[in-house]
Amino acid sequence: MNQQRPEWFADPELGEPGLRFNCTMCGNCCTGPSGFVRFTEQEAQRLARRLGLSLAEFMERYTMVVEGEPSLNEVRAEHGYDCVFLDRETIPGRAVCGVYEDRPTQCRTWPFWQSNLKSPRTWAKASKTCPGMNTGKLVRPQEIRILRDKCDA
Repeated sequence: MNQQRPEWFADPELGEPGLRFNCTMCGNCCTGPSGFVRFTEQEAQRLARRLGLSLAEFMERYTMVVEGEPSLNEVRAEHGYDCVFLDRETIPGRAVCGVYEDRPTQCRTWPFWQSNLKSPRTWAKASKTCPGMNTGKLVRPQEIRILRDKCDA
């Protein structure tokens, strides 16, 4: 019988299995070097409805093409490029998503991206810019796997 070794975040030898995360509304996951926020057609339609736009208007105003795929626009900001929907004005000292309830899967699954979950080292590296990682609610391995498998990031 071939037994698979559990993911590093689910190893019972490490003690309490899982990872901790609590969003601090810092906005660090929504800003930085120019990149991409991918979304599906269904997510684009949901965002367009939320904004009272046709799908074509939404795509023209709020998206661009990055590496041949649609991505949300970015806005030049103090620390790099913010997502076009990142709001740093409404709540002083906080960064909030202007479309939070309808945000794309890529945003919903942070920080449980495949790229962050490769090893304890990749998790630690991501946590240097995300103060919510390793704090707050314990997210169990089963939930982490579900979130990880929803997004290619």
